[in-house]
Amino acid sequence: MKIKEITSLIESFAPLGWQASYDNAGLIVGRPDDEVEAILLAVDVTEEVIREAVERGCGLIVTHHPIIFHPLKRLNSASQVERCVEEAIRRGIALYACHTNLDSAPEGMSFRLAAMLGVKNCSLLEPNERIEGVGFGVVGELPEPMPSEEYLQRVREVLGCACIRHSRIASAEVRRVAICTGSGGSMIPLAQRAGADLYITADLKYNDFMAPEGGLTVADVGHFESEYCAIEILFDILSKKLCTFAVLRSNATRNPIQYLV
Repeated sequence: MKIKEITSLIESFAPLGWQASYDNAGLIVGRPDDEVEAILLAVDVTEEVIREAVERGCGLIVTHHPIIFHPLKRLNSASQVERCVEEAIRRGIALYACHTNLDSAPEGMSFRLAAMLGVKNCSLLEPNERIEGVGFGVVGELPEPMPSEEYLQRVREVLGCACIRHSRIASAEVRRVAICTGSGGSMIPLAQRAGADLYITADLKYNDFMAPEGGLTVADVGHFESEYCAIEILFDILSKKLCTFAVLRSNATRNPIQYLV
């Protein structure tokens, strides 16, 4: 099957035009007309993931994070990015990323995470001003209020978090929840204005834990943990349309951050 036939299915769900201006989603290594026999889905392109693709006969790796964010001035194996790109080219493996366009798609990343965490009736936290239904983050409600610490324990279990960093518990119960997968510290004011009791995101800085006012608690669940659901979204998109084509979830995709608890 041609790569462009596969990527067109992804882009019908999350068009490249929906990605943020700084992003580099799309086909990064490979040619659209190249033929592949299987697809490997992962969060990141790593040397381990490329080895897995070779072993499992996958000619295309589809990840959430782009392997190249900034222009490469040379390819001399000096960094992991360079080694991965070199090895992909050497092995004839195409690399495709579906990043902030998947984050902002209707029923995209934050919507999926909300469903996993039992948050209902979601609306966008930061709607796109030009495109209806597109935007970042969501806010919704739990079917019934839950004790805040009990709900955070549930979040930890569902996402497989080694730990959750959070601000002081601002209210005894949580009912309204805001969510943004990935780095969402800049959206804390939006979660406050949306009346959330709890804001779940990742990559929060020290001062972000001091910023919330009123009844908002902020929780950092980890970048990888918040975005692993990308694999399941991509699997759903592709497996439903490519019934006789091999769409494989990576066994080698790993959280680069380790915790001592």
